[in-house]
Amino acid sequence: ERLVESGGALVQPGGSLRLSCAASGFTFSLYAMAWFRRAPERELLAAISANGDTTYYADSVKGRFTISRDNGLNTLYLQMDNLEEQDTGLYFCAKSGGPMYSLAHYSYDNWGQGTQVTVSS
Repeated sequence: ERLVESGGALVQPGGSLRLSCAASGFTFSLYAMAWFRRAPERELLAAISANGDTTYYADSVKGRFTISRDNGLNTLYLQMDNLEEQDTGLYFCAKSGGPMYSLAHYSYDNWGQGTQVTVSS
């Protein structure tokens, strides 16, 4: 099982970024997925069920970030708009143990290496 994030960059406040997480080695469509940020504490930002019908957002990103997935491409996305300096951090995607997401980090059994997002003027 492998998760590889991409799309992190340096961006100005108010800008946008789209992160991607390419999954391989497992049946992507059977598992809920999530995005976490470490800055420096680990925070669950958004999660999506296996079929994409149900999503969760932390209050800190609600209305600005959108999680989505393409099960045909085995890819998870995080669209980030109206970025703020406090959004700076290392962003990870993670695979849940089943089709529905959990808010507990220990429910996620596979993690990517992360992609750095820096929001600064």
